[in-house]
Amino acid sequence: MKYIVCAAVGAALSGFVLAAHADDERVEGWSGEGALNAGMTSGNTDTRDVGLTFDVDHITGKWDYGFQGQVDYGEQDGVESRNRAFLGANIDYTISDRVFSFARASYEVDQFTGFDSRSFVGGGLGYRFLGLDPVTWVVRGGPGVKIDEVKRVVTVDDLGNPLIIPAETETSFGLVGKSKFAWALNDKVELSNNTDILYASESTQISNGLALTAQINGSLSARFGFDTRYDTNPPDGFESTDTATKIGVVYKFGAH
Repeated sequence: MKYIVCAAVGAALSGFVLAAHADDERVEGWSGEGALNAGMTSGNTDTRDVGLTFDVDHITGKWDYGFQGQVDYGEQDGVESRNRAFLGANIDYTISDRVFSFARASYEVDQFTGFDSRSFVGGGLGYRFLGLDPVTWVVRGGPGVKIDEVKRVVTVDDLGNPLIIPAETETSFGLVGKSKFAWALNDKVELSNNTDILYASESTQISNGLALTAQINGSLSARFGFDTRYDTNPPDGFESTDTATKIGVVYKFGAH
C-alpha cells in the first residue's frame, strides 16, 4: 500500500452565493490543530496504519506564518507498506482584506514512491473569499522551483536483460496552487476539502484531502477523512494514484 493524497474535488464546491456581510477580522496569535489517526484491519490481510499531522499559524499584524507537517507509517502482514514525511512552511503578507502575497517552501520524503525526496520553493498571490459565511475559502498560486531526487531503478529491458536506471536530480520550473475550503454545517460539525497542485514539465502532483470533523468536547474533535494523491508521471514500476481512508482525533487551539 502506498500513501498518496489526491485528485482535485474542490472545484465543485465553488458555487456558493456571496452573502451581504463581511467576515470577522482575523485574530492575532497562534492557532491551528494537531491530529492523530490510526487504523487496523485483520482477516485475509493484517494491516496497521498510524499518522500524525499538524497545521498551525501565527498572525501578527499583516504577517501570517504557517507551518504544516505530516508523518504516516503502515505495515501490511508485518511488512512495511507506508513511510512518508512532509514539512511545509509559508509566510503570508496581507495586501488587502482579500488579497495577500506569500512565499512557500516544502520538503517530502516517501519510501514507497520512486523519489528519494521532492522539494519546492516559490511564492505568489492568494485570495480570501469573504462573505461566504458559514464557508471559509482561501486560494493561492504562483511560480517556483521544483526539485525531484529520483531513485535508482532496477528493471529489465524488452529482452529480459537486467536494466539499471541511475538515480538523478530533476530541477525544473514549477507552479504551485492551493485551495483550503471549510464549511461549518453547524456549531459542531465541519466539512473541509484541501487541494494542492504542484506542476512541473517532468511531472505534476495533485493531492486532495476531504474530511468531516465533529467536535467531541471543547478543543477535541473526531475526524473521518479520505485522502488521494495523483502523479502524472511516476517512475517505472510505481503506480500513479493511491488513496487512504483515515479515522482520527483532532486537537484544535486558538481562534478558528
